[in-house]
Amino acid sequence: MVSKTEEDQVNRLESQVENGGGGEWEYLCLVRKLKLRRSYNVLKYGLSILNDPKKRSAIGPEEWTLYEQVAAAAMDCQRLDLAKDYVKVLLEKFPESKRVGRLEAMLLEAMGLWEEAEKAYSSLLEDNELDPVIHKRRVAMAKAQGNISGAIEWLNKYLEIFMVDHDAWRELAEIYVSLQMYKQAAFCYEELILSQPTIPLYHLAYADVLYTLGGLENLHMAYKYYASTIDLTGGKHTRALFGICLCTSAIDQLTRGRNKDDKENLQLAPLSALALGKDYKQRAPNKVSMLASTLRSLKLSS
Repeated sequence: MVSKTEEDQVNRLESQVENGGGGEWEYLCLVRKLKLRRSYNVLKYGLSILNDPKKRSAIGPEEWTLYEQVAAAAMDCQRLDLAKDYVKVLLEKFPESKRVGRLEAMLLEAMGLWEEAEKAYSSLLEDNELDPVIHKRRVAMAKAQGNISGAIEWLNKYLEIFMVDHDAWRELAEIYVSLQMYKQAAFCYEELILSQPTIPLYHLAYADVLYTLGGLENLHMAYKYYASTIDLTGGKHTRALFGICLCTSAIDQLTRGRNKDDKENLQLAPLSALALGKDYKQRAPNKVSMLASTLRSLKLSS
């Protein structure tokens, strides 16, 4: 994840280059280091170096890294003619390179030649079955073709090998949610919380899934994870505050007429309603009446 400082640094360099202050190579190096996807600018600034023999010779052997970076950006920008030319240059320079072979497979993918791309990726995996980029490209290729079941299959296979890839777990969870496969999504968020317990986004997403699943046990669990989201964000997460109110109302409806044990430890609802009232008065005063109406319908008040 890119920090605010790093993002500001990239933006400053971008502004400097745009205003004629130079720094194209420094910008390209930083974008590559931070793994940012700014394809239009990478293509624009990269071409300004590659098309100038003096600038190209100044970066020495890094010229070939730049060819690779610009070729990938050209695919992103649908400049497949440029991408094809630069992949050809790299293949002539490094005919046995698996890295260039991967780039060539990406070009086939960008051209919509799915079968050829799949064959190329399979061939590369025979030489190195632990190449994470190729596994991820297979997922992306399945999604690009609308083959969601295929994307799920490839993601699961990828996660059998690379179990600590948080982005992959999150992507799989989001696919499951889009398909209303909430139990499977819940499992993915459990894995994320186990590996990164201090990230409120995962607690919130898990609580949302549990609330959607419904049932008394899931609602109690959702309540706890909305509460942990509030705790991790200093008590100021609007969605989690609403989640506490919704869970409390739903639990109250399901336990009506039962003993008090099912309703214990739900004291956060009045505090959440109060916090929402203060938040709306500060940030959206014109919607305070709407909030009050919503809370009344949940038998709460701010």
